[in-house]
Amino acid sequence: MGGQRLHGSVRVTGAKNSVLKLMAAALLAQGTTTLTEVPDILDVEIMAELLRRLGCEVEHDSAGRLVRITVPEVLAHRADYDLVRRMRASICVLGPLLARCGAADVALPGGDNIGSRGLDMHIAGLRKLGAEVTNEHGYLIATSDQRLTGGSIWLDFPSVGATETLVMAAVTANGVTVIDNVAREPEIVDICQMLIDMGALIDGVGTSTLTIEGVSHLEPVVHRTVSDRIVAGTWAVAAAMTLGDITVLNSNPEHLQVALDKLLSAGAQISAVEDGFRVVMAGRPLAVDVVTLPYPGFPTDLQPQFIALNSIASGAALVTENLFESRFRFVQELVRLGADVRTDGHHALVRGRLQLSGAPVEATDIRAGAGLALAGLVATGCTTIYGVSHIDRGYAEFIPVLNELGAQVERIEAESLFT
Repeated sequence: MGGQRLHGSVRVTGAKNSVLKLMAAALLAQGTTTLTEVPDILDVEIMAELLRRLGCEVEHDSAGRLVRITVPEVLAHRADYDLVRRMRASICVLGPLLARCGAADVALPGGDNIGSRGLDMHIAGLRKLGAEVTNEHGYLIATSDQRLTGGSIWLDFPSVGATETLVMAAVTANGVTVIDNVAREPEIVDICQMLIDMGALIDGVGTSTLTIEGVSHLEPVVHRTVSDRIVAGTWAVAAAMTLGDITVLNSNPEHLQVALDKLLSAGAQISAVEDGFRVVMAGRPLAVDVVTLPYPGFPTDLQPQFIALNSIASGAALVTENLFESRFRFVQELVRLGADVRTDGHHALVRGRLQLSGAPVEATDIRAGAGLALAGLVATGCTTIYGVSHIDRGYAEFIPVLNELGAQVERIEAESLFT
């Protein structure tokens, strides 16, 4: 039910976009690796099951926000389609399996339907390290008769996934690997730091060039997952849209600098607090233009939330999506709520309206679901969102947190809507 002003505090857990890759990195070291600040989300369970099928023992203590992964000496190396199709991040086992086993059979991934995200850079980079890579019967098959060998790799685009795959493959390769034009997201820094703690030799972390000197083996560690900047940003937008007052804890505002600057331009008051930041909104937001770019630019994962913000803002804004060509698919659902949004290629023109009205809509990916939920918070009447399993994949305790902040949200089984 729309119309409630959100206020209070919310504590963000570890980043979905990091923890799944950290779980894969644990494969590089025999023994037990423990990850803390693990979010209680569906994707963690999917990754845990994938690791179990590879031969690991995985304990997920959701109450304690930790995962323990015990990696055996001998691993299986096939990641089956029934799991990989549910979560694109499953591809991140490719690098560590190749490094540990000399082989990896990983089904071509599924996940969010937000556009094509090819694996060309993963494949080209692994070949530079001496691997043979083929695509057979829906599986990416990588093999290496001997230990991988360091090389020089240039990424055509600072791809997060390719950076992660190649770093994890290179840390135990013979010699030195130099990877240029790498992604610089906080999640990349997080996985590099964990690998360094495990014994890897990586220089240039946080810059566009990584130099990796291969080591013979790595050791298991205890590692704290970096906080989820996208979840933190979602709550910041929620405060701005509902004229609310939300304090976001366990979050580094430096990881959200561009997005928070946009909220300042929209009229929000933002202040730093110990272990986080506070967002207060006193009046109707002003429309803000957004252009998504690789980090440290504006994150594509906050684009749907900002389109929702602009849909009720004063004025008009142009949103440009440079990373995923199908990320505007959710706009047609937002229009069902009364939003005035016109798309043309990778641009969306949003004209703010004083009021949205509740309607049934469907989430098509994680962030689209979050954006529709935020729109529902400010729409008159009742908004029903189908496909909320997408939201479950990226947001821990989403509905309880909303209700604690003053929203009126209820989760029901879809069948009961028609009885």
